[in-house]
Amino acid sequence: MIAPGQTIGILGGGQLGRMLAQAAQGLGYRAHVYEPSGDSPAAAVADRSTCAAYEDLVQLAAFARSVDVVTYEFENIPAAPLAAIAGTVALRPAPEVLRICQNRQREKAWLREHDFPHVGYAEALDGDILRAVAQVGRPCVVKTADFGYDGKGQMKIATDADLEQAGAIFRGRRCVVERWLESARELSVVCARTAAGETRSFPVAENLHVHHILDRSLVPARIDAPTARAAAELAAAIAARLGVVGLLAVEFFLTPAGELLVNELAPRPHNSGHWSLDGCATSQFEQQVRAVCGLPLGDVAVRAPTVMVNILGDAWRWQDGKVVGPPNWAAILAEPGARLHLYGKPTPRPGRKMGHFTVFAPELATALAVATDLKSRL
Repeated sequence: MIAPGQTIGILGGGQLGRMLAQAAQGLGYRAHVYEPSGDSPAAAVADRSTCAAYEDLVQLAAFARSVDVVTYEFENIPAAPLAAIAGTVALRPAPEVLRICQNRQREKAWLREHDFPHVGYAEALDGDILRAVAQVGRPCVVKTADFGYDGKGQMKIATDADLEQAGAIFRGRRCVVERWLESARELSVVCARTAAGETRSFPVAENLHVHHILDRSLVPARIDAPTARAAAELAAAIAARLGVVGLLAVEFFLTPAGELLVNELAPRPHNSGHWSLDGCATSQFEQQVRAVCGLPLGDVAVRAPTVMVNILGDAWRWQDGKVVGPPNWAAILAEPGARLHLYGKPTPRPGRKMGHFTVFAPELATALAVATDLKSRL
């Protein structure tokens, strides 16, 4: 066990790292953030920060010597340099988990190899998507293998014109082409696992997207109990097979026929788990601290039905491409059942995640109605 009072190293400086550092400090740990920007939301609250490239082996080694365990706040960290510090400090999850989950092709190949249900796909590793599209059929979605999130690096293909455009856009890039699904629900489960194998899954979240960016997460998800159990069990099984120590977020499609298909994996806290900060006995960030430090995992019971709403830079008042005023924070702060969380980012941009708010109520329908109204007034 890594006891409170010791130091947790966090690779990455975004809002997930910020909330992770705050959770660590709440349990009596110190947080040391390593990230390349020098002006990050996580570094602003950490006990210590190092600003250096992930490939800087000298700085990375010094960082490893200064902490008692290292974890991640996002997966797009080069996995190769981490091998240089693997003998110095525990990396949780292991670099191999990161390597698999940061690349769509490796991730899907791993799911197929281990017989986990997933969306049908074909590989286009030379950037020639025509053969892969023909194999999968149309409509389909082409996605870059590396560095994709919030809908970036992907395109739906339905028509010949789409195919021609995609062929030009993705030429020379490693891609996967997935079968298009008319999904009944998009779901996610955040699962925590310790080095001793203790595993605990948070309740299933139902996720609603706008322009490929998560807009709202609803807990409990509007699905039946057997489906919720199956999703939680699948997430736990994947975490165990990967050997995750820390958190694993598993995104699912639920088809109209009731089939659960794995969409993506993320070995870190997840946007769809932010509801747990206010709606759960233990937040996903505290649970990550518990898992990587070998503490008993916390209770994940839902305190009340909860809706989480992302706040993007679009919520600021804009004129001629410039910000002319902040959002109407008073609308949220005046609501007794709402909680506002801002990430400390100095510059809003359209599409940039600046914060979120949660709404909880005795009934999910009430929480959703209030959240929808607050967003319209923001």
